[in-house]
Amino acid sequence: MTSTFDPGSTNRLTGHDLGRFAGDTLFDRLGRAVCKAGCLPRKELYEAWEVARRARRLFRGGRVFDVAGGHGLLAHVMLLLDDTSPDAVVIDRATPKSARALAAALVEAWPRLDGRVRYESVVLDNVRAEPGDVVVSCHACGALTDAAIDVAIRSGSRVAVLPCCHDARTCDTGGLTGWLDVGTAIDVVRAARLRDAGYEVRTQTIPGDVTPKNRLLMGMPAQDRDPA
Repeated sequence: MTSTFDPGSTNRLTGHDLGRFAGDTLFDRLGRAVCKAGCLPRKELYEAWEVARRARRLFRGGRVFDVAGGHGLLAHVMLLLDDTSPDAVVIDRATPKSARALAAALVEAWPRLDGRVRYESVVLDNVRAEPGDVVVSCHACGALTDAAIDVAIRSGSRVAVLPCCHDARTCDTGGLTGWLDVGTAIDVVRAARLRDAGYEVRTQTIPGDVTPKNRLLMGMPAQDRDPA
């Protein structure tokens, strides 16, 4: 990252940006594929990368459920970082028309992804993950983050969410706003809810220059914890 190239920009990455990803790293290769697709804001590349690599440090294997996943970049990156996951499901109210272009660019770069990511428009209450799966969500607005956590708790699966659009009208503040700002209060309640459900909770942040909504909440059922 350089001072003249803002990773938090909402400008679309296009072929004009290919030179910014000229290296041989996985991230550079990913950046070039996204540029060729020409349909994603720059910030979405960096957000998906930062969330996925932190989630994969803790969570290996399992089917991936990308809640409110839009174009599905996070789902694809989760598979790239751990090929032992068999497949991924991108869940959203509607699939963006340009998702096909992104998927095609990623499959061209990594043919092993072909057929392993599917897009579904389903009610989240009907989503059935399994223990050992991974539920992820990057900036699911407001109560959608809570719905992603619900999917994980119902199934006993692992979860990693990067919340945004904290709304006291639709999200639980736990009565903590006398001490904490609304967003922090809501995320603290979410962490407590996971802990009450028997999860080991991990809290991290992704770089603030990618997004100011940078709190990453992760949880795994206590029985999944590595005793070492």
